Amino acid sequence: MANRLQLIPENTRMEANGDGAAFDISASASRTFLCRLTVTDQIEQESLDVSIWGSADGETWTKKPLLMLPQQFYRGTTKMILDLSLRPGTKFIRAQWELFRWGRVAPTPMFVAGLELKEIPPMSRETSTTRIALATK
Repeated sequence: MANRLQLIPENTRMEANGDGAAFDISASASRTFLCRLTVTDQIEQESLDVSIWGSADGETWTKKPLLMLPQQFYRGTTKMILDLSLRPGTKFIRAQWELFRWGRVAPTPMFVAGLELKEIPPMSRETSTTRIALATK
C-alpha cells in the first residue's frame, strides 16, 4: 500500500459538492493516517466541509462519516488523525466535500484545496494508570 494517499488531489478547484475517488486501504499495516487538509484559495462568505467515508466493498458507503474535518472558511492547513485499527471491515475510504455560500456576491462557491493522508504508526491503546508523585519542598 502507498504510504500517502491523495483523497483530494492537491490544488483541486471545487465549485460544487463532490466525492473523491475510492482508495483501497486493505494492505495498510497500521490503518492509522495523518490527514492534512490544505486550502490554498477561496472567496469570501463561504465554507468548506470535508469528511472521510468508509466502505467494505467500495460501492456501499457508511451512513455516517468516519471523520469530519473542522469546517474551513479561509486558507490554511488542518491536521487530524484517522484511526481505523478498530474497524477491520473498512477496506475502502474516500473524501466528500460540501460547499456553502452566503451573502450578496456571486452565488457560486469556490475553494482550491487538497486532502492528503499519510500512514503513521498505530496509536497506543494503553493508558498509563500510574500517578505522578509531586515532590513537595
